Amino acid sequence: MFRFWRATLNSRNGLAFAARSEQAFREEIAALLLALPLSWLIGATMWRRIELVAVVLLVMVVELLNTAIEKLADRLTTEQDMQIGRVKDMGSAAVGIALLIAGVFWLFAVAERIGLI
Repeated sequence: MFRFWRATLNSRNGLAFAARSEQAFREEIAALLLALPLSWLIGATMWRRIELVAVVLLVMVVELLNTAIEKLADRLTTEQDMQIGRVKDMGSAAVGIALLIAGVFWLFAVAERIGLI
């Protein structure tokens, strides 16, 4: 039980740090807060609503991983390093792909709701 409690505190600390230090993560929190009520308006079924919220959470997970990679890379060296730059770019690309996936899910749900598909 103690291990579970410690893991919970570590997770809370990580979320709090990301919310304090990363503008992109704060924007994704805002997107999640918008997605919760909008999913009820747009999602035609309960599963669709869950999917719409889940893809926003997916973006947040990828953003947290990208931030962790960037923070770790910055601790390794403050000098410009081409390999570290590529790693950071790949993390950023992962966030971009997650955003694209989320956008497709939301567009599909809107199209479904208005009867286009």
